[in-house]
Amino acid sequence: MSFSFIPGSRLTELSNEEISRYSRHLLLPEIGVEGQKRLKAAKVLLVGTGGLGAPVGLYLAAAGVGVLGLVDFDIVEESNLQRQVIHSARDVGRPKVASARDRIKGINPRINVITYNAMLSSANALEIIRDYDIVVDGTDNYQTRYLINDACVLLGKPNVYGSIFQFEGQASVFYAKEGPCYRCLYPEPPPPGLVPSCAEGGVIGVLPGIIGCIQANEVVKLIAGSSEYSNNTAETLAGRLLLFDAWKMSFRTLKLDKDSACPVCGENPSIHELIDYEQFCGLKKEVHEDPVEIITARELKERMDKADPLQIIDIREPHERAIAKFPKAKAIPLGQMARRVEEFDESIDAVFICKIGQRSVFAIRALREAGYKGRLLNLKDGFAAWVKEVDVSLPVY
Repeated sequence: MSFSFIPGSRLTELSNEEISRYSRHLLLPEIGVEGQKRLKAAKVLLVGTGGLGAPVGLYLAAAGVGVLGLVDFDIVEESNLQRQVIHSARDVGRPKVASARDRIKGINPRINVITYNAMLSSANALEIIRDYDIVVDGTDNYQTRYLINDACVLLGKPNVYGSIFQFEGQASVFYAKEGPCYRCLYPEPPPPGLVPSCAEGGVIGVLPGIIGCIQANEVVKLIAGSSEYSNNTAETLAGRLLLFDAWKMSFRTLKLDKDSACPVCGENPSIHELIDYEQFCGLKKEVHEDPVEIITARELKERMDKADPLQIIDIREPHERAIAKFPKAKAIPLGQMARRVEEFDESIDAVFICKIGQRSVFAIRALREAGYKGRLLNLKDGFAAWVKEVDVSLPVY
């Protein structure tokens, strides 16, 4: 599948400097001069400049994609540097789009880089995506993946997808004009909290590099397609899902079929505009749902200093506790919470701790469903807040 819809009027001749720079592309019959002109004329939007976005941005810049749009609202943190190779130590604290732009321009000054230091949302997605030929999904959450998918289907744009977790990665090309979309593969998001984020579950640093390079490769193939001197049309991942396991070093490819009942790209679509994706993914608190009471790190420290009776429950995994222990805490894994309800004293406040204060919410709800009547408190922002606000001698992970 090549991009025949890139207008010929956008194609311009390659300068002698460009011919020299991209000579290794020009020597490939499948790309050639015509393919490199298409790369030069192409406009690609990269949503996310983190683990996946880093290699995508670097290699598309090196490949000579004419316009790169970068969407990200985050800043560079030290923990990003383990895998987000587009950023460096001196960029810590800077907006990611600014850091990524500088690195891209350093690789290829000819590239036009447009930055959007904002969160992609239902309010701005169509306006931003409309001007680009391809969208690359470098995000790490379900609500934005569904948003990107729906916007691409509504606008007729290809969506080059990638996702990573721990040692496993996925990649595909979702293009409703030619095959299935993301909703055809995943009609519904998983329940909130069921799938931990990389911040909670971890990820081996090289994995986003591998999957991101695969995404960049798909973008190049989609744009360059095949030249007039080659009979070989590029085989993209449209209609296929690539699965990679970095620990076992194995690849698998699954065939994907278009879902005729898909609500956005099926025969009778019911979605004709962007929706509230946080609500769709179950991230908005239901009206009937009892709120979870919180306690800040400083408030907990004050109560501990006064020797208030407390049950401090650390629900982090054993390998997390091996990194850093929480003082005076009892370890009870999340999956064992309901069946160990008898170990709690309903007359004493119980404080629950995880890494960033999300998994502990599910521990509290599990105890409530098991019939526990005592007071349950969630440490706001978890162990990370304790290190930042109370005990800076502990490591941040």
